[in-house]
Amino acid sequence: METEVTERTRELETKGVGRLLWTYALPAVVSQLIASVYNIVDRIFLGQCVGAMAIAGLAITLPLMNIIHAFGSLVGAGAGARMSIVLGRKDIRWAEKILGNSMLLTFIFGFIFVTGGYLFMDGILELFGASSDTISYAREYMCIVLPGMFMTTLTFNLANLIRSSGYPNKSMFILAGGAVLNMLLDALFIYGLDWGIAGAAWATTISMTVSAFFAVIHFVQPKSFIRFKSHAWAPKLYIFRNILLIGMSPFLMNLAASAVVALLNRQLIAYGGDMAVGAYGVVNSYASIVVLLFLGLCQGMQPIAGYNYGAGHSHRLKRVYWLTMWVCVGTGVVGALLAVCCPRMIVRMFTADEDLLRIGVTALRYLMVMAPLIGFTIVNSQFFQSIDKPWIAIVTSLSRQVIFLIPMMHIVPLLFVRWGWPGLHGVWAACTICDVLGALLALALLLTQLKVFRPGYVVPERRPRKEAGPKS
Repeated sequence: METEVTERTRELETKGVGRLLWTYALPAVVSQLIASVYNIVDRIFLGQCVGAMAIAGLAITLPLMNIIHAFGSLVGAGAGARMSIVLGRKDIRWAEKILGNSMLLTFIFGFIFVTGGYLFMDGILELFGASSDTISYAREYMCIVLPGMFMTTLTFNLANLIRSSGYPNKSMFILAGGAVLNMLLDALFIYGLDWGIAGAAWATTISMTVSAFFAVIHFVQPKSFIRFKSHAWAPKLYIFRNILLIGMSPFLMNLAASAVVALLNRQLIAYGGDMAVGAYGVVNSYASIVVLLFLGLCQGMQPIAGYNYGAGHSHRLKRVYWLTMWVCVGTGVVGALLAVCCPRMIVRMFTADEDLLRIGVTALRYLMVMAPLIGFTIVNSQFFQSIDKPWIAIVTSLSRQVIFLIPMMHIVPLLFVRWGWPGLHGVWAACTICDVLGALLALALLLTQLKVFRPGYVVPERRPRKEAGPKS
């Protein structure tokens, strides 16, 4: 075991940063892309086999799904980042405590959101823009998929910890395997058995459960150098605090996305009706692919940045940051060019409805033209999360979706109407404007934190003195 610990930690501080980023980012990108089919494949099958209202109903569930995913990222991202940092200090016992306490948090949050989701489902769906035509689809989907969402939070948490402890390929296979299973079950349940939106829900739930099972198995195998240990299950408030503080950035980002989608759906209904909501669901499918590429690259960066930050290797920290940045911005350029030049081809993948197609083409161009700036903002948010700068990460991640977008989505459409332009275009344009403003704020915050790249920067301790002790 000691040999494996040494090998899996040594490469993070000795192997070339470019090769290391490739080793960690490629599995993360692949797993993110394949995992994204959980919802995208649902929309494709529903759009082709059920109809436009089914897509709109599924789109209504996105905010609630984002909230549940937010709890998964709250624990998983925070625990993964902390584990990378403590492994940089060669403290295995502390890493085991992070594993055990993250599981406790997962169980607590899982009980809260499953119970609350059932108790207040109709009110939540109506708040997120469900109409009399779409709420039946949304309710049918959520009633089936909600229990399985606990498995999603468990899988996301453990997959992050698996990657952070030196097993990026295994993390990829766990996430990607569940996504592939979801595709196969979608084809069987929706197309083969004609179960409609219920088939999409059952396919997603079963796939999530299978992924969670294999994630748990990793931490009970003797060959894993970080495993479930009895001492690690004792609740530690300082570990809870550290996990939640770092995880607060992606949590608030996902939570804000849910609130913003709820507000955005209301604006879309006001200016474009149910078809505009459905168009946003379609466009969001493509946008999510590009964003998940960004997040996959950043997930590959996270163990490298966190470990070298904890070990005090500032030159490697700087190298992995800039390498990730250039790759993400370049990816954003490609994503924007495809959306601007080939929007009709992209939207037609999800629907054959001409009205939905017409609205979706316009929306896609507006929402994706600033994709490079979105990549810039995401890299900065994820980087500061990785090196235990939670408040900087929180402000960066919330800038686009809360600080700027909430007021803009009310102001810009009114200006468009006053100028004689379609108000619906104003809703889309508000998103574009906020992408620019968010990137500018991210740049300003980055300039205030350049000290972390300087040699000799002292990394602060994040546990009580009485528990510091010798490193395991």
